[in-house]
Amino acid sequence: MSSETGNEVSPEPSAQEHEHLRLLLEINNAVVSALDPQELFRAISLALSRIVQHDYSSLILYEPRLCHFRLYAIDFPEGKGLLHQEVVFQVENSPAGEAYTSRQPVVVDELHRQNFPAKVTSWLIEEGIKSACWLPLLRGERCLGALCIARQSLSHWEPKQIRLLSEVANQIAIAVENALAYREIKELRDKLARERTYLESEISTYYDEDQMIGRCPAWQEVLRQIATVAPTDATVLILGETGTGKELVARSIHRQSSRAKSSFIKLNCSAVPGGLLESELFGHRKGAFTGAVTDQIGRFELANQGTLMLDEIGDMPLDLQPKLLRVLQEQQFERLGSPQTIRVDIRLVAITNRDLPEMVRQRQFRDDLYYRLNVFPIYVPPLRQRRADIPLLVHHFMRKYGSRMRRQMHAVDPASMKQLVRADWPGNIRELENVIERAVILSRDGVLRVSLERRPVLRREVAPMNDAERDHILSALRSCGGRIAGANGAAALLGMKRTTLNSRMRKLGISRTTALHPAPL
Repeated sequence: MSSETGNEVSPEPSAQEHEHLRLLLEINNAVVSALDPQELFRAISLALSRIVQHDYSSLILYEPRLCHFRLYAIDFPEGKGLLHQEVVFQVENSPAGEAYTSRQPVVVDELHRQNFPAKVTSWLIEEGIKSACWLPLLRGERCLGALCIARQSLSHWEPKQIRLLSEVANQIAIAVENALAYREIKELRDKLARERTYLESEISTYYDEDQMIGRCPAWQEVLRQIATVAPTDATVLILGETGTGKELVARSIHRQSSRAKSSFIKLNCSAVPGGLLESELFGHRKGAFTGAVTDQIGRFELANQGTLMLDEIGDMPLDLQPKLLRVLQEQQFERLGSPQTIRVDIRLVAITNRDLPEMVRQRQFRDDLYYRLNVFPIYVPPLRQRRADIPLLVHHFMRKYGSRMRRQMHAVDPASMKQLVRADWPGNIRELENVIERAVILSRDGVLRVSLERRPVLRREVAPMNDAERDHILSALRSCGGRIAGANGAAALLGMKRTTLNSRMRKLGISRTTALHPAPL
C-alpha cells in the first residue's frame, strides 16, 4: 500500500498483534499498580490466558542466601497440591535452573525426568504437566528467577509465543523487583514499629551504669568477667539468686560489646504461657493459630544484630528447647505457620536462678542446650556475700529515691546502717532497694531511719499459709501421678495455669520427685 507521495508505509498491525500489544499494556498497568505479589500474579495469569493457552503458571524466585528456588506465586486450579506457594527446590538439574543460568528461555514440548532429573520435574509430571516453557526474569545483568507457563497436553510452543512470553517476563521482572523491595520495606517498618512498642514498654526500666556499684572482691570479679566476655560474641549464662542484679549484668555486657548500638531485647520465659512462648520468640504468620490475625515478628528478629536476653531460661518448656538450640547453632529459624527460613545474627545472654545441672539430671532441661548456654557462666553473688557494699548501695538508693520524691536526704542513721549491714537479705539488692524506698517515704528530717524488726513477724504469719498451700499442691500432684499439665494434670485439678503452678512449686521448693517420693518421717 502506498501514500499519495509514493512512499511505502508500514502495514496495519494484525488483530493478533493488536491483542499482544493490549496484553503487554495490561501487564504494564498491573506492574505499576499492584505491589501485592499474589494480586499481581493473578492479574498477569488472567491476561496471559486470553492469548496463550495454558493450564499452569508459576513465578519462581531465586533466594541467594539459601541458594535454592522458591515457588513465589502459582495459578493451578486443577493441581493436586504437590506444587504450592512457598515450596522450595534445587537449582541444579531443573528446567528453571537452566533458564536462570543461561538467561535464555527453556522450551520443552514433552517433559521427561531424564532430561531434568531434579525432584521438581517429578512433581510436575505427577501433576499431569506434559509441556512447558521457562522464561528468565531479567533485570539488567541480574536474573531474579523464572516464569513458568505449562500445559497438561503435548504441544508445540511457537516462536511468536515464546517472544511474547519473554517480553511479559521482562515486565514481570520489574514487578517482582518492586514487590520484593516493598516487602522488605514493609518488614523493616513492622520491625521498627515492634521495636518502638517494645522500647515504649521498657521506658520505665531505669538503667544507669552507676548502678553497677560495689568494691568487694566478689563483685569486682563479676565486673572483670563482664569486661572479658563483652567484646566477644560468646553466649553468656548469668547465674544467681533472685534480686542480685543479673539483668544489670546482662545490660552491661551489651553496652560494652560491639553490638551496643543495636537493640537489647529481653524476654522472661516464665512470664509467657508455654503455648505462646514460641510465637514470642520466633514470630508467626497470619492464621498460624487461633488469634493470629496479623503477621508478627518475634524477639529473635527484633534482636537481629543486637543482644537477646532470655530471663528464667530454666522455665522454657522442654519441647521448645531444641528449637532454641537450633537457632544458637545455625542462627536461623522459621516463623510459626511459615516455611521460609529467616537468618539472624544475635548474641544470647541467658539468666536463671535455678540449678540447671540438677534439672539436667532430672531430665527437666536438655543437656545439649545447657552445654551450649554454659559457654561463659557468670555467678552474681547474693548480697549477704557483699556486706561491705551495703553502705554504698544504701547511699545510692537514698539519693535515687530522695531525688525522685524531692526529699533532701543527707545522712543515714548509724543504728539503721548497722541493721542493714547485718541483715540476711533473702531478696538481695531488690529487697534492700524496696526497704530504702519505704524509708525515704517515711523520712521527715532528711535522715534515713530503717527498722527491720517487723520482718520476722511477718514471715511467721505467712508461714502457715505457705505450709497449707504446699500440702494442697503436693496432694494434687500425688493424685495426678506427678502430671502437671493437661486435662488430667494437677494444674487443671487446682484450677490454675500450668505456668502459675510451676511458679508456686518453685517458690515452695516442690518438685514432682518429692511429691511422688516423700522423705520418710
